[in-house]
Amino acid sequence: MRIVSLCPSNTELLVYIGACEHLVGVDNYSDWPEGVRQLPRVGPDLSIDMHHVERLQPDLVLASLSVPGMERNVRELEQRGIPHLVLNPHSFAEIGEDLLRVGTATGRETEANQAAAAYHAFLRMYRETAAALASKPRLYWEWWPKPVFTPGRANWLTEMSRLAGAENIFADCPEASVQTDWDEVRRRNPDHICLAWVGVRQDKVQPAVLKKRQNWLELPALQSGRVHILEEALYCRPSPRLLLGLQQLAYLLHPGVFPPPTGEDPLLSLLRA
Repeated sequence: MRIVSLCPSNTELLVYIGACEHLVGVDNYSDWPEGVRQLPRVGPDLSIDMHHVERLQPDLVLASLSVPGMERNVRELEQRGIPHLVLNPHSFAEIGEDLLRVGTATGRETEANQAAAAYHAFLRMYRETAAALASKPRLYWEWWPKPVFTPGRANWLTEMSRLAGAENIFADCPEASVQTDWDEVRRRNPDHICLAWVGVRQDKVQPAVLKKRQNWLELPALQSGRVHILEEALYCRPSPRLLLGLQQLAYLLHPGVFPPPTGEDPLLSLLRA
């Protein structure tokens, strides 16, 4: 089977059902697992070269609506009659459902069922541990600094916060992505600041910019050094790799409660066990 993936989260999902070997092309941002870096690139998510996709003669294209503007990719796939599956998960449950959907589309139902079962077992363990916590810190997630964008209620990071024994300070906003401003963040006064800027490498994030924001120096989170630069690939992509991000975040917030990260992908470790 020949598969082309148009976004990193779709590429990553294939790994957990053992179908990564069928990839013949990926978008420009797919970077995990390491082997996909050698595959033909079909362009960035909002400017996919459909002529190139067509030349690769895929049996299936995994499209996505995870970024506004990706709809044009789906329209062009439809116009060209290229077989495709469109994914658009916003929650951990929907990511689990996509494991099964892609498993069915690729003939990997058995592997997908095993992956989904292990995935939900891991989430259940964290959900139960978090529910028993008496104190839950309040988190501010920043995934773009200017203008300021942060996840709202309909986003996996709000769910991840709860699974890690915390609360997203913008969980009261119904949308998946909230455009806010520095004054509003300061008013909500988070206990921790989590920086995961979309598409920006961890070593390129500059926490010093926070101190230049008007009146932010008075924030207790900033004064106490509770600012965390997180690897955006583990927090901003709706794939099962979020479990590794969850594992790291939960231990960061509650080191005496949640187990320390081993550095290995927890879902892959469960599937190998």
